[in-house]
Parts: sequence; structure tokens; C-alpha cells
Amino acid sequence: MTLRAVIQLLPIVLLAQHAGAASAPAYPTKPIRIITSDPGGTGDLVSRLIAPGLSRHLGQQVVVDNRTGNVIIPAEMVARATPDGHTMIAYGGTLWLQPLMQRTPYDPIKDFSAITLATSSPCLVVVHPAVAAKSVKELIALAKAYPGKLNYGSGGTGSISHLAPELFNSMAGVQIVRVPYKGAGPAVLSLIAGEVQVIVGSAGSLAAQVKSGKIHALAVTTLQSSAQFPDLPTVTASGVPGFEAVQTLGMLAPAKTPADIVNRLNREMAKALNHPDVKSKLFAAGLDVVANSQQEFTAMIKSELTRMGKVIREAGIKAE
Repeated sequence: MTLRAVIQLLPIVLLAQHAGAASAPAYPTKPIRIITSDPGGTGDLVSRLIAPGLSRHLGQQVVVDNRTGNVIIPAEMVARATPDGHTMIAYGGTLWLQPLMQRTPYDPIKDFSAITLATSSPCLVVVHPAVAAKSVKELIALAKAYPGKLNYGSGGTGSISHLAPELFNSMAGVQIVRVPYKGAGPAVLSLIAGEVQVIVGSAGSLAAQVKSGKIHALAVTTLQSSAQFPDLPTVTASGVPGFEAVQTLGMLAPAKTPADIVNRLNREMAKALNHPDVKSKLFAAGLDVVANSQQEFTAMIKSELTRMGKVIREAGIKAE
């Protein structure tokens, strides 16, 4: 083809490209659904706080769809949804850790496009006031002196209040024995009653009782000092280097959602999460805004699958 012919064809090619771009529907074209856990839970709170901002910037209604019970049903719903950015899930670590404890109809890496880690929340190491330990080092010494004699209370299998103490057992080289309860609330009541001696659990379920003096906090489980609990040392600085156990909430879309849509959702969620009013309400609820990149969130999930996978295997944890 001659140069003259190429030049003559160029306007036609550009026109065709423009027509193709114009025919592609702008995103979003319908209401956006965020599927999450029980009403009143962390996923519900975060989703409802960011929904108005997302709706305003995306120009579509954002609907929060609560699904009670196990993570498997909502996770499968999103994994199988049309990957067009109109369906996503807001869920905690059980979404990606559940497949390590039982067979699931979804793969946490292959079936989802990570959007952002929305929030994280510190956990606390707390003891009954009668326990002869005023620090993590003293708790470790006590547990080593009386192996298998100290008990920790936890909520459901695979919850943060189950996995965090097992991680502590593994990293500190101790044997504090699990006593399971139906939820965090009953476990805390058991600690107050002296029926168990230790809990390593979410700050949201423990902070009020710590402030009242009914239980004693030894440390916070973030790697760095926590703005939520500035007066508490970290576990990692108290004799267990590298210990970290936080409650997280991530936002994910179905796999194969177009990159430009995921990028836009990431940007708009970051704006909504970092809005001063939203951020202050989340902080008051014990949640720190993260709003990281898709790449950082994906790397975190893979790291957690390796790190907590080791704990789950060693402790022989299976879903009930």
C-alpha cells in the first residue's frame, strides 16, 4: 500500500475507532450492589458510610445487600456475578481464609479482583484482673510455667478471636487452650466471670470492658503503635517480634472486571473513605481507614494465605 493510500485511509480508521468508543456504554449504567455480612457488622457499617459518596461520584444508586450467616454464599454470589463493576463484596478476612479451613466453591485469588483494603482494626490482648501477668512477657512466662493450664475464649471457628490467639501460641511458643463460644460477646462475659483467663480479640468487642476496668489490656496487636490505643505497647515490642493480628475489611469485585472500572472504584472508594466525616465515624467505631491500591491489597491477601495458612495447618483448624 502506498503512503498516499495510507493517508487517505487514516480518517476512516480514526472515525471507526471513535464510533466504537462512543458505542461503549459509560460505567456505571445501573445501581451498584455491595454485598456484605449481617446488619450492624463492620461490612455493613463501612458500606453504608461510603455509599452516599460513591453514589454521588458515580452517578448511580449504591445498594447495600446484607447476607447473614457464612461467608460462602455471598462470596460465591459475587464470584459468579457479571464482571462489569455493578456487583462487589465488602467482607473481612474470612473471605480469603475460609478456603483454608474447608472446601469452598470459590478461589480467593482466581475468582476476585481486589479493589481496596478499606479498613483495619486492632485487636487487644486482654486478661482477667486476677491473672498474675501485667505484660505480654509476664503472660508468656506464666503460660510456659503452666503449659495447657491457661485458657482463651474465642468466637466462631476461623474468627479473629480464634486465629489471633493461635498465632500468638505459635509465635510465643506457648500453649494457651481454646474455649469456644458462639460469639465474641459470650466469650467476653466468660472472661469477666473468670471462666477463661485470656482473649486476643477485636478491640471493638473488648474496649468498653477494658475502660470499665473489668478486664485488663496488656497490648495491642498492630505492628506499630495504634492511634486507637496510644498508651498500649504492641505485642511485637513486648516480646513477640513481628506479631500482627488485625481485623480487616476488603472490597472485591468479580474476576475479569475491566481494569479501568476497578481503578475507578479504587479511586472513588478512597475518596469516600477519607472524607473527614466518614473517617471520623469509622475511627469512633474502632476502625482505621487504609484505602490502599489493588496491588497492595492483593499482595496482603496472598501474604495472609501463607502466614495464617501455616497457623491453620499447625493448629488443625477445620470449619464447623
